[in-house]
Amino acid sequence: MNGLVERLALRLALPASLGRGTRSRAQVAQIAAHEPQLLKLSAAELRRTCLALKYRAKSGEPLSRLLPETYALVREAGRRVISMRHFDVQMIGGIALHHRSIAEMQTGEGKTLTATLPLALAALAGKGAHLATVNDYLARRDAEWMRPLYECLGLSVGVVESQSSPADRQAAYACDITYGTAKEFGFDFLRDRLIKRRAAETGARLLNPISGGGGESACVQRGHFFALVDEADSVLIDDAGTPLIISALPGEAQQREVAAYKFAATAAGHFVETEHYQYDHEQRAVHLLAAGQRLARSLKQPDVLADLSLVTLYEYLERAIRVARDFHNEQQYVVRDGEVVIVDEFTGRLAEGRKWRSGIHQAVEAQEHIEITVDAGQAAQVTVQNYFRKYEHLCGMTGTASTSAAELRKIYRVRTVVVPTNRPAKRQILPACVTVDATAKWLAVAEEIRQLHALRRPVLVGTRSIDKSLHLSCLLTEAGIEHQVLNAHQVDVEAQIVAQAGQLGRVTVSTNMAGRGTDVRLGAGVHELGGLHVIATEMHESERIDRQLSGRCGRQGDPGTVRQYVALDDELLYVGLTSAQAEKLRNRCLRQLATSPQIVLRLFQRAQRRVERRHFQNRKALLYHERHRRKLQREMGQDPYLDCVG
Repeated sequence: MNGLVERLALRLALPASLGRGTRSRAQVAQIAAHEPQLLKLSAAELRRTCLALKYRAKSGEPLSRLLPETYALVREAGRRVISMRHFDVQMIGGIALHHRSIAEMQTGEGKTLTATLPLALAALAGKGAHLATVNDYLARRDAEWMRPLYECLGLSVGVVESQSSPADRQAAYACDITYGTAKEFGFDFLRDRLIKRRAAETGARLLNPISGGGGESACVQRGHFFALVDEADSVLIDDAGTPLIISALPGEAQQREVAAYKFAATAAGHFVETEHYQYDHEQRAVHLLAAGQRLARSLKQPDVLADLSLVTLYEYLERAIRVARDFHNEQQYVVRDGEVVIVDEFTGRLAEGRKWRSGIHQAVEAQEHIEITVDAGQAAQVTVQNYFRKYEHLCGMTGTASTSAAELRKIYRVRTVVVPTNRPAKRQILPACVTVDATAKWLAVAEEIRQLHALRRPVLVGTRSIDKSLHLSCLLTEAGIEHQVLNAHQVDVEAQIVAQAGQLGRVTVSTNMAGRGTDVRLGAGVHELGGLHVIATEMHESERIDRQLSGRCGRQGDPGTVRQYVALDDELLYVGLTSAQAEKLRNRCLRQLATSPQIVLRLFQRAQRRVERRHFQNRKALLYHERHRRKLQREMGQDPYLDCVG
């Protein structure tokens, strides 16, 4: 009964109005009313107060009713042990998070501290509260930073990292609050699923995952009650369709597959567009023409491919041609320690453990002449999208969510709340610069950096790929400008580089990651110069990524400026267009560039919205397909995560 009452209360809470309505202000006032009494309590009494709240929660009292007391308690603990007292706007963000919302909080507004509020409240229920972030570094950093606050209240904290052993994972999930990456949470879910199946098949009784026995043979997770997703737009939208896959044993055809990938990679250079194949720009697919098929049959093949059907051979060649066209080292991927590691197009970070599907990853490995990791079949699979939809309570934080509010609500049934800033924003958006080509653009960017560097004003430059960040670095080196380069090769020192980007005279060239999750603090004398200046060298396929970059300046009322650069040969403008359409659009832009550059900029914005709509449709189609697949498998008595996942 109490659960029903709480669900009705959540439905009536109307979290969309939290930021500006009277409801949140009333709750903030209720929280503040508890503070005078808490100030008088000793550390032991604070812990006992939290224990009493935990008892009430486990007795069935709705968490919403415990919110004012719990949030006041967390605020007091923060003030005492880490000298950080939650602002009222952080309380508003915490209220929104409890009410199944995505809180949009600007850079520097203290999302890490805000997260302690709903996590501590959810932990009272005794079912575990998970915080999912984008990499091990952020998970470990945030957990260690906030650990004294939680321990002051008697709450335990665990961290799940990629190198954690099964025993360590089990202990981390048994804690009141668990920090980790979305990827590791998903993989642990799949491994637990496999353990349960094996136990059922052998007739063995599954050990209690919290019992301390069983070691690697026991499950590590204890359910999916509450999840708070940090950088929610990156995890829930950009990575929504990413399949988390646990591979099965290799099949007998492994040797033949390796030979086929190698042969196709070697042969791809013989095929000429329009003569041997057609390229579908919208679908980014290659189709061999009759002449291409004849050429394929005439090429000398290894003996091991003698039994390979022509249709299958054509597929390997089409895949290899596409990879040669669209997948380039230092752009879509890097080769590290003999392994192809994907560079996430939205964050610029290395996507450790992720692989392209449908043989693309193996074709890239063949192109780079490294060991080919043949697809060995799949023992278990779940998408990021479907994993987080399993949680009873889901919420998230990010600096950019409002532009994707409709998608988040439709797919995850969460609302988006724009939380006001603690201080008025002073960020200034400067007029965009549109150039005729990339060469002119990079020269203009380098010149602007030179002028600002002469004034000792710090500059942060965002690029779309590693090779472009290195190209700009070369231009700056030639100009004698000292600078730091932040791309996927420097992931270990990312936070340190970005944290110093606001110092006097500092120039930082970054890929899309731009130090998400790390504050850029202005050094002495920088305020008087106008604060940090951000240069965006190219529009991205998602407006959210552009907003993330611009959000690196102007934090907590600091001054700052942003300028966007685009060139008429930027890839975004022509995504999905045929060669003829692209040529027609370019000629139109050239005519308008001299007289109406803002019209050209609007064409870029229109192209960006077109690509965003296409990505959204793809994610919706994936959700529809997955729903129906799971329904059919359940009707057949199968496990949708373990059966028929090829």
